[in-house]
Amino acid sequence: MFDTVCTLPLSSDLFCTALHPTEPLLAVGLSSGHVATLRLPPVPGSDVSSEEEEATPSVNGTGMIDTAWRTRRHKGSCRSLGYTLDGRGLFSAGTDGIVKLADTQTGRVVSKIAVPLDPASNQVDEPSLLHPLSPQTLLLATDSSALYLYDLRVPTAAESTAFTSTQPSQTHHPHADYISSLTPLPPSEASTSGYSKQWVSTGGTTLAITDLRRGVLVRSEDQEEELLSSCFVSGLSARKSSTSKGEKVVVGGAGGVLTLWERGVWDDQDERITVDRSEGGGESVDVLAVLPGGVGPAGRTIAAGLGDGKVRFVRLGQNKVVDEIQHAEVEGVVSMNFDVGGRLITGGGQTIKVWHEKVDEDNHGYVDGDGKRAGSNSEDSDDSGDGDSSEEEEKGRKRRKKRKRGKGKDTDSGKATTLSFSGLD
Repeated sequence: MFDTVCTLPLSSDLFCTALHPTEPLLAVGLSSGHVATLRLPPVPGSDVSSEEEEATPSVNGTGMIDTAWRTRRHKGSCRSLGYTLDGRGLFSAGTDGIVKLADTQTGRVVSKIAVPLDPASNQVDEPSLLHPLSPQTLLLATDSSALYLYDLRVPTAAESTAFTSTQPSQTHHPHADYISSLTPLPPSEASTSGYSKQWVSTGGTTLAITDLRRGVLVRSEDQEEELLSSCFVSGLSARKSSTSKGEKVVVGGAGGVLTLWERGVWDDQDERITVDRSEGGGESVDVLAVLPGGVGPAGRTIAAGLGDGKVRFVRLGQNKVVDEIQHAEVEGVVSMNFDVGGRLITGGGQTIKVWHEKVDEDNHGYVDGDGKRAGSNSEDSDDSGDGDSSEEEEKGRKRRKKRKRGKGKDTDSGKATTLSFSGLD
């Protein structure tokens, strides 16, 4: 389904990434506290000059990745990144308990937020996730399970680095354990702002729905499995004689299983899809992404990044694995999403990979992992023959939490063939 365009080596372990909403820019946050903005090859068909296109022949997948800027942004690891909705600013959160907003083009910090101390220990409550919910609202999750809402409309000096706010406007605790994923729900048809006001979160073994105006609305029953990742999918076939609207939240678990939750019916999961059947327990599903329209096979497909470095593609409706790629042999996939050109960006260990869709040159359609065009009758399977001991299974279940809370090790898997890129230290 996808071929590698290029592989980018990093100076230390990758903790997080963010993709610009309108430009081929990738921000990376490292265990060393560094944050960098990388300029990806131009999107094929984009408005670039002939000289630029010759220097970065992205149509053939051989363009260069340049570093727009790089800096030591945090004292400790950079835990999470997120672009503002207009793409003009980049938020970063570090284990130093500081959230910084920087100008996307220059990297210059324009404002800061001090994360409240953990009330149980009076120590730094390390942030784990952030998400700009609207131009006015920032969501921030921490290791203590706190979920803060910040009002970004508090005025600051135009060119200062003053703290935007020392106190959040709202504080919620949707889970007893640290929050592992945040997924905003699309606004309803009655929304006047057009921005999300509700979001799904996972933490420990529960799923929760929180509302900007009313707080935590629903918390699921104990799912008896650690929930690690989530994404929202629309456009699915609605069931007849039911209130289903074809909208589901897909959640990845520590045992290699996806659970599907019908929007509005949050008391329990609706369906289960096994992504990994490794002996002794499946690999953890650490990150999820929905394939954009026009990429991959017809219908709705989910990319699932696993703790063993694989990415498996699951076609909803058929509810089975239809293809897989390998990001790394040793390190798990910690970040994954699609850029403005529909290219898949995966990250994990000390490596970033850029993938483009396989194309059948004769028929100009996407090609699956067996070299067959879309619609061919291939024998797809979601069964993996990899076997793991019970000790390895337990390590896999805990891998993501340890990565998020630790500072990482500067190790290299030595498996990927890397290229040289300009602008890197």
